Amino acid sequence: MAISEIELPLGVVTHELADSDQLARSLADRVAEALSQAVSAQGRASLVVSGGRSPIAFFEALSTRKLDWAKVQVSLADERWVAVEDADSNEGLVRRHLLQNAAAKAELLGLYQPADTLEQAAQGASRRMEGLSRPIDVLVLGMGNDGHTASLFPDSPLLARGLDSQEAALCLPMVAPTAPTQRISMTYPLLASARVQCLAIQGQAKLEALRQAMPLEALQMPIRAFLHSPLEIYWCP
Repeated sequence: MAISEIELPLGVVTHELADSDQLARSLADRVAEALSQAVSAQGRASLVVSGGRSPIAFFEALSTRKLDWAKVQVSLADERWVAVEDADSNEGLVRRHLLQNAAAKAELLGLYQPADTLEQAAQGASRRMEGLSRPIDVLVLGMGNDGHTASLFPDSPLLARGLDSQEAALCLPMVAPTAPTQRISMTYPLLASARVQCLAIQGQAKLEALRQAMPLEALQMPIRAFLHSPLEIYWCP
């Protein structure tokens, strides 16, 4: 199956790349271009990315792109509630692979907050995100085989709030089905406000998940909430 075989809503743009290296380079070019345009237009730019292993090549490619990184804020769509030094930390991943080379000058606004409870940590993350330049200029999402994106997981207790277009909180506590289960996620209104929205996925299993999501409600497969214009999907087999 190719991505062109999936009936996506009007306005969703798809890019089918030969392999993961080409996907990383193409996505890095697109993101760098959009950030440069934002800096030129408004004097600053904001970039929100996702964690996990899949975006490492993209992070490393983007880190070498030439733009005024000192005027770019970088944040995360979601975070595992673990210390930045932990191997599972998304912030740690961004520090190691994105905030290097030319991108070392960017400002990082992480979601992790030390607190007594996950709920308090999410509230702290919301307060910190008040310093993020909004609307987000560029958003890069990933997706799991279960249709989750960011840390908006099916069956998470607060998922309905996380997907509510009227939700006031910028971040909410979420529960993942696999360890580390305690997560913090940006909410749908904050994520979907992004001027440029990209979804990066690889492999047939992710493509099948995307196909399955189309006729479903977002509470069943949360990625469905984002499958509308101006989304750009980058996929390779």
